[in-house]
Amino acid sequence: MARPTSAATTRTRPLGAVRAEPRRLLAQAQVITSAETGLRYRIGRWLGEGGFGQVYLATRGGRSTHVPETVCIKVSERMDGWLREAYFGLLLGDHPRAIRVFDTFPLMPADGRILYCLALEYARDGDLSAFLQRTGKKWPETTVRREISGILQVLGKLHRGQLLHRDLTPLNLFVCDRSKLKLGDFGIVRQQSDRRGVTARTLNPLMAPSDIFAGAVPKWQARDDVYQVGQLLAMLIKGNAQSRIRRADVRTLVCSDHLKEIVYRCIGERRKRYESADELIDALGHPPAALRVGTLQALKGVHLAFTGIFKLRRTDVESAARRAGAIVHGMPSVRTTVVVRGRPNSLQAAGRDAGLKLMEIKRLREKGHRITLLNETQFWRLVGKPHRET
Repeated sequence: MARPTSAATTRTRPLGAVRAEPRRLLAQAQVITSAETGLRYRIGRWLGEGGFGQVYLATRGGRSTHVPETVCIKVSERMDGWLREAYFGLLLGDHPRAIRVFDTFPLMPADGRILYCLALEYARDGDLSAFLQRTGKKWPETTVRREISGILQVLGKLHRGQLLHRDLTPLNLFVCDRSKLKLGDFGIVRQQSDRRGVTARTLNPLMAPSDIFAGAVPKWQARDDVYQVGQLLAMLIKGNAQSRIRRADVRTLVCSDHLKEIVYRCIGERRKRYESADELIDALGHPPAALRVGTLQALKGVHLAFTGIFKLRRTDVESAARRAGAIVHGMPSVRTTVVVRGRPNSLQAAGRDAGLKLMEIKRLREKGHRITLLNETQFWRLVGKPHRET
């Protein structure tokens, strides 16, 4: 797909579709008139093309107090995507993080066709993918947090209305003045009748969660929008939007462990992702409580899990816990009440305090589960002198 440098990237084609050389729907220097506002637009250079239409730079003719002189004209032969983008242009018209829709109108050329046009805000620095490819610069963490939180404000408004974006890609984020990101292209937004989601038919192979891409889960949910935001976070941290990040690579990101943990949770196991844009905004703005050790009088009857590296083999440590009356779990769960932490593993998924089990403890605590954390010294004090099993 050609990458528009405007604010009007269009829908990803269904997988397997073959892209033919596009037939230009408008000609350079052509003047078109909006039947809605009466404004004229002189078509400039062609900017890009996608599943829902073509995008051209254009100059507004005449006077207007609300339409800038330079805009993008997005034109399509399909009414469905045009109607959706026009609707969301009205719904999000006053949102500072959404690309503005200034004018919507049909066009009827002499050949009898009907074309559907949108006059959109022009992002001079182009889409995020092209911007990162052109600059090759990593974004500072403070900027990443601020800009993604801004995009999440738009997504949060959709999620609160039971709407799913489904196409949060670097081609649909646009870089405006002073590196301010704005979200555009709402052509495949769908409303879910309940929280089970909507059937996923049209996908972007680069940005779709692998379980949806593989058909393992049938419906797209808000947490799948969150997956795409996690990929965008990683792309900004890396300064590269050409490939998505995998879970095993999160630890290599050059950022704080807290942000690594957020990225990992966004792109990790589906049921453990943030459930909405609002939940992710909160995570970006508020680091989780520190994992401080607590106190315990005995292990009898507690549901216990271990994490980290211990002085003895894990099997010996687990046997000692069982002798003290504990019920040992492999992974923390809603039943877990105690976690014993050994020395951190340098290969933990997202930093010193963000191994898989530690992240799960934090997630469970957020849900209201009480889990006491013990260190190895406290553990051996409770179970007695460490010794190997015979």
